Amino acid sequence: MGQGVLTPGFARVDGVLHADDVSLSQIADAVGTPAYVYSLGRVREQYTRLERALASAMPDVPHRVHFSVKANSNLAVLRTLQECGAGVDIVSAGELFRAREAGFGGADIVFSGVGKTAEELAHALDVQVLFVNVESEGELRLLNQVAGDRGVVAPVALRINPEVTVESPHEYIRTGEKGHKFGIPYDDAEHVAMLAHTLPNVELVGLDMHIGSQIAVWQPYAEALDRIKPLIATLRSAGVQSLRFLDLGGGLAVTYENEAPADVEQFAAGVAAAVRGLGLSIVFEPGRFLVAESGVLLARVLYRKRSGGKDYVITDAGMNDLVRPSHYQAYHRIEPVSAPHGAIVADVVGPVCESGDFLALARDLPDVGPGDLLAVFTAGAYGFVMASNYNSRPRPAEVVVDGDRFAVATERERLEDLVRLERAHLQWRSA
Repeated sequence: MGQGVLTPGFARVDGVLHADDVSLSQIADAVGTPAYVYSLGRVREQYTRLERALASAMPDVPHRVHFSVKANSNLAVLRTLQECGAGVDIVSAGELFRAREAGFGGADIVFSGVGKTAEELAHALDVQVLFVNVESEGELRLLNQVAGDRGVVAPVALRINPEVTVESPHEYIRTGEKGHKFGIPYDDAEHVAMLAHTLPNVELVGLDMHIGSQIAVWQPYAEALDRIKPLIATLRSAGVQSLRFLDLGGGLAVTYENEAPADVEQFAAGVAAAVRGLGLSIVFEPGRFLVAESGVLLARVLYRKRSGGKDYVITDAGMNDLVRPSHYQAYHRIEPVSAPHGAIVADVVGPVCESGDFLALARDLPDVGPGDLLAVFTAGAYGFVMASNYNSRPRPAEVVVDGDRFAVATERERLEDLVRLERAHLQWRSA
């Protein structure tokens, strides 16, 4: 293998994989493995592509892209998107803290999530978020109480479950079907909206939906909007004139194996046709679409092993570093950084003491051996953010690349970090 682009942002130069203009071998030598590597240029490209499609399709409709922080909460990635002009969608006080550290103001932030605490709601009000996506009547009443205690009026959008069926690779990434934990059941939406309209310490400023992830076509969004738009009309007829936002969630698909990627131009055209005339500002919350293809996980082969008629490639990266293959049965393309000759079929597994610890099963690979460096692709979303210390393994480093330069964005955890918050000498308390 000589030259060739594998994924935008990653190409082979003289047979060696590069992120932008930096050799992945050079990065591995400098920071060790496992390590996540993100192309900031690729993040910018994806944001620009989506924003241009939306601006072209609906120049007369106010809109903003709010990155879903749960996909990748690295500060360097967040700062890059902030510089591009994005807002953020967050689901915890920790993500709110990260967003503020990355330079996002309160008006740049939408606070979502099905289980917010009173403390989290108070924090959201203190930083004056754009609005809180409320997901139940109980949360609405709690937010009204918290806002009243602070002497403020909380801006609220109600997340409505449109109860539509979405085709997706795994049931865990569907969020808008009947009976899911997310959102307000459709049959209860009008009642909760009118309650929000009457409570003294909240203002109903919008409606929200999010139907799932890895959605490549416009049709499911159209079906969901066909459920939401009549509710808007009903509320306005009932005297609710405070609606200013319609949050369409995220879910745009990327390609891991053979999936069709999202057609952003079709998506933008569909949104434009569906929302024009509503008089609302549109909010989008893509996560995976903006960052998944920007990232790879670097892993070093430790051993080759044969057992029960199967070949194993054992690496230093495991399910604690990248849980998607085990948790979602997800496919990630794996390439050697310096491609050797030959071919094998092998399970690519990690060092974690679990039979479910694998990166790939029965995968066709070049004939890699101990010391070879592997790149696990499309790892920029739901990779490091889902990493754990299982088996008391330090979490990997995160590295960002921008053109011909790279920097460590997150230091590799040290062994002492594993016990930093634990107490060797307990301070007992009486019952």
